[in-house]
Amino acid sequence: MNPPAHQTKGAPVPSPTAPGLGPHCVGQRVVVRRVVRGETGPSGGPAMTDLLGEMTAWTESTTTVQPAEGAPVTIPLADIVSGKPVPPRPSVRHRVSADDAERRALAGWPAAETERLGDWVLRAAGGFSSRANSVLAVGSPGVALTEALESTLAFYAARGLPAWAQVVVGSPTLDAFGDAGWVAARPGEADSAFQIASVAQASRALRGLAPDVGVPVSVEATASDAWLADDARALDHLAVARTVLEGPAEVGFVSVGAPGAAVHAKGRVSLADDWAGITDVWVHPARRRQGLALVVMRELLGWAAERGATTAYLQTRQDNPGALALYDRLGFTTHHHYRYLTTPL
Repeated sequence: MNPPAHQTKGAPVPSPTAPGLGPHCVGQRVVVRRVVRGETGPSGGPAMTDLLGEMTAWTESTTTVQPAEGAPVTIPLADIVSGKPVPPRPSVRHRVSADDAERRALAGWPAAETERLGDWVLRAAGGFSSRANSVLAVGSPGVALTEALESTLAFYAARGLPAWAQVVVGSPTLDAFGDAGWVAARPGEADSAFQIASVAQASRALRGLAPDVGVPVSVEATASDAWLADDARALDHLAVARTVLEGPAEVGFVSVGAPGAAVHAKGRVSLADDWAGITDVWVHPARRRQGLALVVMRELLGWAAERGATTAYLQTRQDNPGALALYDRLGFTTHHHYRYLTTPL
């Protein structure tokens, strides 16, 4: 019986192909079965071993795979017996509850004023952003729902703000608010997706994707005037907007553009424990479809990784297909959805 094409008398024969794999797998998690040169397997033929990791490179003769631990491994294509892409490893943080994930995100977008109501958090920031001006209604308020809703209404009335609530879709709390007559604060608007990814995985996915933009890229600890210039919402509430944006203990503002000049693209990242919150990713309309969002994400994730972050999260609306497609390429998956409710007029 003739030996397989990849071996003759116990030695591998160079092959121009690698079954099941190719350059299209770069950036994906793969499993590769390969020949171990100089070793004999149980059947008397070449020994073989499997390697699981992220494919980081592909050439005419080799591929490189980065395992979860240790140095990258470069494998001659001639040694590959078989291989295939495998689903990405989900972040361990996907095992946390939606309530816990939302509580962790509080530190990344701190309201100017907060007040506890049991597990709920009443937030106010002079009208700057929905997140900072709504009650985060997760867990128990510690009192009867009727009393909790009365306290919520009183809190926002005292500050001249509409009463809004951020609630997790599919939770009993959402049903309870509905039974009490609360309605969608933005009728017709899609729910927001709370997405999570491994910082390491997303960073690897970005390798080779972010282009050389030919202009400076900077990361600052505060929001410059140029960084804020295209944010009408922030400019309308400038003082309190800075309080919220710059409020986290560790925060970075990425700008693509020459110092002091107009910003072509930007983003913001904050850190609390090992969770990095990504917000305000924006590209100037005249510079879209040029890869600048990838540049911003590379800088944001790099900043987070340097500070020990293991999990990245972001929030985006379900009716934003461009953003969802970008984040999907980087390994972000939806953990849960939330929406804003208010009292009927």
